[in-house]
Amino acid sequence: PYTTLFRSDLIKKAAGITKGADNPLKNKVGQLTKAQILEIVDKKIVDMNTKDREQAAKIIAGSARSMGITIVE
Repeated sequence: PYTTLFRSDLIKKAAGITKGADNPLKNKVGQLTKAQILEIVDKKIVDMNTKDREQAAKIIAGSARSMGITIVE
């Protein structure tokens, strides 16, 4: 039951960007809300190595930050 889209593809789609930042520490390219992160978690949790939604949300948020995306409330 694996999903075909990669985590990064879902993050980029939700943030409305085509690619991540070249330097994520200096350049921010988009924003995601906690609700958007939880939507991604619902789609990807079967592929992740945790069944806990909160832990999965932290993993997704970390991936988004490494792409130069800011997490907002």
